[in-house]
Amino acid sequence: MNDSIRATIAVSYEHQVHFTHGAFRVDNTLLAKVLAAKPASRTPRVLIALDENLASAQPKLTPAIKEYFSSRKAAFELAGDPLLISGGEAAKNTEAAVKRIYGAIEQHGLCRHCYVIGIGGGALLDVVGFAAATAHRGVRHVRMPTTVLAQDDAGVGVKNGINAFGKKNFIGTFAPPFAVINDFDLLASLPEREKRAGYIEAIKVALIRDAKFFEFIEQNQAALQKFEPTAVEQLIRRCAEAHVRHITTGGDPFEQGSARPLDFGHWAAHKLEQLSEFRIHHGEAVAIGIALDVIYSKLAGHLDAASGERILKLIESLGFETWSDQLARTSSSGKLSVLHGLEEFREHLGGALTITLLKAIGQGFEVHAMDEARVRETIDLLSQRQGRK
Repeated sequence: MNDSIRATIAVSYEHQVHFTHGAFRVDNTLLAKVLAAKPASRTPRVLIALDENLASAQPKLTPAIKEYFSSRKAAFELAGDPLLISGGEAAKNTEAAVKRIYGAIEQHGLCRHCYVIGIGGGALLDVVGFAAATAHRGVRHVRMPTTVLAQDDAGVGVKNGINAFGKKNFIGTFAPPFAVINDFDLLASLPEREKRAGYIEAIKVALIRDAKFFEFIEQNQAALQKFEPTAVEQLIRRCAEAHVRHITTGGDPFEQGSARPLDFGHWAAHKLEQLSEFRIHHGEAVAIGIALDVIYSKLAGHLDAASGERILKLIESLGFETWSDQLARTSSSGKLSVLHGLEEFREHLGGALTITLLKAIGQGFEVHAMDEARVRETIDLLSQRQGRK
């Protein structure tokens, strides 16, 4: 005789993303209020994991963090000096940074009601978030993104991960952060390359979801080229809102299905990062991946030529390349190496291959196959475009 017990487990999360200036000014109460939102039985300890390059570029930041928590000793205990972590994709390629964070959590006796605050770009937040999500099966984690890309995209999501077996984010978790705090002042020391990188994720979400947002980016491209703070902050706010809306209302926050529309342009991008040994940064790779999928959409008869050219011109006007020599690289079998990214993308998502393409600006749709001959034609067209510059 067969017997079964079945029950539905419903878990509710609040996903909160805040925007501010000077989060560690003593008179700014935002962070303190966020941390006090769920009272603990004892004074919670707070471990800070800080991008070492940011700490060097903004030397007043570490003293400000210490002063902020010193002024609130009755409410929170800072678990030692900020833990300095190397940022960038290299931090995700080994377990070293994760183990350092585990060690600090154990050393300072952090429990599930304590906090790990990650302050850095998307790669560092991935590492810190993964460590926090797996230590004690989950320590409260607060993200403080410090790049445009992290503030408008990576840092406002619910995923964490590190790289393994040459594959991006092979090991990871779905674990919504306790909170995200976007402090615009933390962007001040970013080099232009890193400021620009976040623009492409805004273009991406506009292309698949919001034509008016695309028009906003077009209308403000001159200000964005100059990195004018008001324009950059508006772009971050609107892009972050679109991501949060998708995560909370899209019906699949932990990606149980095979569709991932917010990864438009990413199947090629992830592979280009790997092929370049991450010399091509994520935002730069996404720009190339979007250009590839835009032209492919046009060749397949889904997107009109005028819209395709409009998209490519905006990407290029904001300082992105739409070509990399890695696109022409072939494997030992003679197959374009980037095409291996299709199977890796399917494997990472599970189930059927699902790629987002464009019908129009603001209208993405899904396909379950990519014609390799058409991809080759697309790459040839991108090469010709590069040659005309």
